[in-house]
Amino acid sequence: MFDVVIAGGGPAGLSAALMLGRCRRSVLLCDTGHPRNRHSGALHGYLTRDGIAPADFLAHARADIEKYGIHIRHVGVDNAQRIDNGFEVTLADGARERSRFLLIATGVVDDLPRIDGFDACYGRSIFHCPYCDGWEWRDRPLAAFGRGVHGGALALSLKTWSADVVLCTNGSRVPPSARARLDRNEISIRAERVVRVEHTDGVLTSIVFEHGSAERRDALFFSSPQHPQCDIAVNLGCLFNNRGTVNTGNMCETNVPGVFVAGDASRDAQFVIVAAAEGAKAAIAINQALQKENLRG
Repeated sequence: MFDVVIAGGGPAGLSAALMLGRCRRSVLLCDTGHPRNRHSGALHGYLTRDGIAPADFLAHARADIEKYGIHIRHVGVDNAQRIDNGFEVTLADGARERSRFLLIATGVVDDLPRIDGFDACYGRSIFHCPYCDGWEWRDRPLAAFGRGVHGGALALSLKTWSADVVLCTNGSRVPPSARARLDRNEISIRAERVVRVEHTDGVLTSIVFEHGSAERRDALFFSSPQHPQCDIAVNLGCLFNNRGTVNTGNMCETNVPGVFVAGDASRDAQFVIVAAAEGAKAAIAINQALQKENLRG
């Protein structure tokens, strides 16, 4: 039996594995090799690693944990269930493993709008996070894509990086109060449905609306739903918040004893540097729980 099984080998899972390895814990880390930011050309906002390619960042992280005896399997975790003294996890290849604790760090999947050209531009000139990619498109014509209040809030936030922002609501209505604030901040609204985004090798050139009109833009940032990468937390009975992510405590604990969630699937901000920090916090909490079980008195 392992001390911990970690589902997910992104920044949160690898950070947790590093800390737990240094605590001399037996760890099995399972990863499918499909991180959320795999379409991005560079990772930003991570001190000492700003601008690094996501694949290179993960390679550095895996090299860091090599000396700590972490067991790594390139396979996903399909399911997990409680047993008397911990958990039994079922891997995608049919194997079953047991552990005292379970850390879910599989992240989320963005539900991309089904618009022609959107997928081709995702990660190159279409992004979900202005904190991650806004700097590279500063002072350029930008579009915010989103419905209602959420789309309006995204458009307003983009004014930090550019004075030229257009909100595309894809046929949805903007409440009058939100519209008035957008007007005061010189953000125009295109309420027509978007039929396609035109691009050159993934670099956005214009947004084409129904009836044929177009808006020339250099980059687009979108607000859309997302869902967990896997159903393990749901199956185990973890509580979720209104954002659709797992409701966790300060040390990434859930309402299910022994289950921790770190990274984008938890309640905190969805940044690589935050995910890594959450992984470390979850590892400390797990190690302290193991210490409490093992020490006398």
